[in-house]
Amino acid sequence: MKQILFYSLIWAQTTLFGYAPEVIKLISVEKDTNQYTFVKTPDFYTEKWDTLAQPIFWRSVMKMTPDSCIINVASTRRILHKESVAKWNLMNDTQKEMARVELRKAYGLDSTERIYMTTGKRDFFQFTKVYPSISEAVKIFSKNETDPWYAQAILMIESPGKIAYSNVGAYGPFQLMKSVARSHGIKVDKYVDERKDFGKSAYASAHLLRTSCVPEAKRILSKFNIHVSKSMEYSLWFRLLVLHNYHAGAGNVNQVLTNVVKPNLGSKQLITKLWQSEYGRFKNSSQNYSQLALASLLILNEFITDECVEIIAK
Repeated sequence: MKQILFYSLIWAQTTLFGYAPEVIKLISVEKDTNQYTFVKTPDFYTEKWDTLAQPIFWRSVMKMTPDSCIINVASTRRILHKESVAKWNLMNDTQKEMARVELRKAYGLDSTERIYMTTGKRDFFQFTKVYPSISEAVKIFSKNETDPWYAQAILMIESPGKIAYSNVGAYGPFQLMKSVARSHGIKVDKYVDERKDFGKSAYASAHLLRTSCVPEAKRILSKFNIHVSKSMEYSLWFRLLVLHNYHAGAGNVNQVLTNVVKPNLGSKQLITKLWQSEYGRFKNSSQNYSQLALASLLILNEFITDECVEIIAK
């Protein structure tokens, strides 16, 4: 059954500590009434981020089941073909390479262009389970004077309905490493791991972003004579750069910007070039992080608009 959503573009200033204009409040009416609070990203559409191949690709991956796969161009994530994993795996390595050769010919690609097979991840990205926690995190981030957009983006990527350890040891809904968690007020020892506590983890994440990720992004950009004003902090390209600091670490982001990207302007092009750049420990998974954030925005906006019969301003 489709939902009826009511929204208010301005929420109580005392509740969101200056971030009220950035927030939409939704009341979902189906069998029961559920309230959701999300953060707007107006430049997502005005700057046409939604038309880029990378977020379109990852949106497809997030919505596909693990028994399906997408054959895609590694450098651009352009979708070439969709196939069942079982059918793909029936081929041996030689046959798979021949299939890649034929796809390169069909799409006019260079013979050196890498082609990936990526399986569906719908079993991991269970977004309907994470929507309620976004509302809680938005309040915590706002109370701690941190842009609540980051709470929304990180939860959509890192904690879509489950709490798990990453392959490098990050844990909790905001995927904090032990050392990072401890330095931002979280207790982690052999007896207790407070990273699994949503409120404490959200507070630590907000503190990390406000005191490190955002100022470090500004510092790195200033080396290229790119100066970020307070209002520019809400630009999508800057928010995505901050997310890269959160995920890969400011040191790694600094290295790839300094040695490869070498930006002369803060813009969408800075981020899209970053997606094509590797240096040191900044590799494929680091490139993907902001792409996943954009894909999550696509899916969140579908939830806000496509699932409702009517939207009524209050």
